[in-house]
Amino acid sequence: MAKSTYSKVDEYGFQRPENFNYEIKGIPSDRRTAVWMHVSGAEVLKHSSSFSYSQLKNKINNQDIIETIQIDLPRTFPDNIYFTSHDQLPTMLYNVLAVFGHQNKEVGYCQGLNYIAGLLLLATKDEEASFWLLKTLVEKTLPQYYIVTMTGLLTDLDVLDELVQKYEPVIYRHIHNIGMPWAMGTTKWFICLFSEVLPTETVFRIWDCLFYEGSKIIFRVAIALIRLHKQEILQTSELGELITCFRDMRNHETVINCHQFMRVSLIV
Repeated sequence: MAKSTYSKVDEYGFQRPENFNYEIKGIPSDRRTAVWMHVSGAEVLKHSSSFSYSQLKNKINNQDIIETIQIDLPRTFPDNIYFTSHDQLPTMLYNVLAVFGHQNKEVGYCQGLNYIAGLLLLATKDEEASFWLLKTLVEKTLPQYYIVTMTGLLTDLDVLDELVQKYEPVIYRHIHNIGMPWAMGTTKWFICLFSEVLPTETVFRIWDCLFYEGSKIIFRVAIALIRLHKQEILQTSELGELITCFRDMRNHETVINCHQFMRVSLIV
């Protein structure tokens, strides 16, 4: 009997882990754009807008924003074949970020948005859809995350602190005794929406929930990650070890199995 073979590189251009489950999938990739646009409200936002994406592209002229984005482009997923071997995707990423930065004066361009927009492009293959989804995330789902004061982010880090204290008091006391601020260990989780933190398929399953039900999934995922690594966290004795523990959480077997991880996250 012939043995099925699968590509070691996923359809989004990232290397798959050795124990990836090839048989189970979430939302089919060819439906994701339509589903995300519909459930997030991005489709309504697009059609009710007084301006079009193409009109906004013609107004890119702020050199500070342009130069900052251009510096970040080579840093965006340097291990992804679509970003390193093709000119089209980096150009699309630049366009999405520059258009967003010009039309949202309060945010402009913030580091971290490049990873979100980059994954949106890998998922949708559509520059315009990626812009409207990014706009929905930043302006509707995660208000004040990406402004200079990061008020929304700081508020949600405080919420995470209270949730860990409530649901995992032993871990909470250990982390506070070592003295790690949540901002030091988890800012990337919130700012990048796990896009530079967890395996791609796991991130997309998280985003399926994020677009549908809002930001509470971020807290569910954060608590799940902390619970899965309880033993490792409690074995740390100083700040450097604890930060390394948080940085390496992407390698847990359950985290790699995106379907199992989502089941664990939704228990919280």
